[in-house]
Amino acid sequence: MSGDTVSGDAVSGGTRGGRGGAPGATRDMNAIVGSHDLLLVTLDTLRYDVADELIRAGRLPTLARALPGGRWERRHSPGSFTYAAHAAILAGFLPTPAAPGPHPRLFAAAFPGSETTAEGTWVFDAADLPGGLARAGYHTVCVGGVGFFNKLTPLGSALPGLFAESHWEPAFGVTSPTSFEAQIECAERVVRGARGPVFLFVNVSALHQPNWFHLPGAAREHGDDLRSHAAALEYVDRHIGRLFTLMSARRPGFAIVCSDHGTAYGDDGYVGHRIGHEAVWTVPYGEFTMRQGAW
Repeated sequence: MSGDTVSGDAVSGGTRGGRGGAPGATRDMNAIVGSHDLLLVTLDTLRYDVADELIRAGRLPTLARALPGGRWERRHSPGSFTYAAHAAILAGFLPTPAAPGPHPRLFAAAFPGSETTAEGTWVFDAADLPGGLARAGYHTVCVGGVGFFNKLTPLGSALPGLFAESHWEPAFGVTSPTSFEAQIECAERVVRGARGPVFLFVNVSALHQPNWFHLPGAAREHGDDLRSHAAALEYVDRHIGRLFTLMSARRPGFAIVCSDHGTAYGDDGYVGHRIGHEAVWTVPYGEFTMRQGAW
């Protein structure tokens, strides 16, 4: 079923207007890279409107504690489906603030004429961010989720192949009701055994279809809708604090938590993603530092 509510409040076709929290202040990433463990979490397929509604309603207590001002920032994705968005994100093109720019980037490959490389941008001389961070002394780790990270095919191996170490198993995939817990357990084993700084990337599959099983009382024949999408995000919120604890235990941490793209549940007749719709292009984003031991 397509569904048009999350918790009794109507959700408009597409994402709601307004911005979820103010854009983050310009950071000097040159002061962070090298001194902090780095965490990048993509909440695959998460819609901005659902994420914004839940955090305002107090239904995401862990993320509300972590995000600046307790709110998501409204941004535009660089791609309308997982592969395209991650190819951009892992080259340093994070989701862009949903307001006229230009907007300085946190990370950028050395590229003559770039208009979004600023004084605080950490510039790397590599084709991708994991490669650049590896040159800076980071151990780079990918914990995959959706099929583009499953390493079962050449295409499913392309993005994981950017990292020094990558992991995927069926328990991490979209059909597992406990996928995020399994992913976190893997990340904990890897990071706790690392000696130097770590760049940990986790592609969270729990939001992606199918997600009906996260909604209490739902059945397979009911299908997915905005309510089950919301329930999946609440499931993620219950466990994501373990990642924040992990990535701020050994040294200070810097985290980015965002969606790679949204998805349509009958909005204007559309279902799914890889389409040019507001529900797909507009995504939630947050970035923050973590004091060592604060989580």
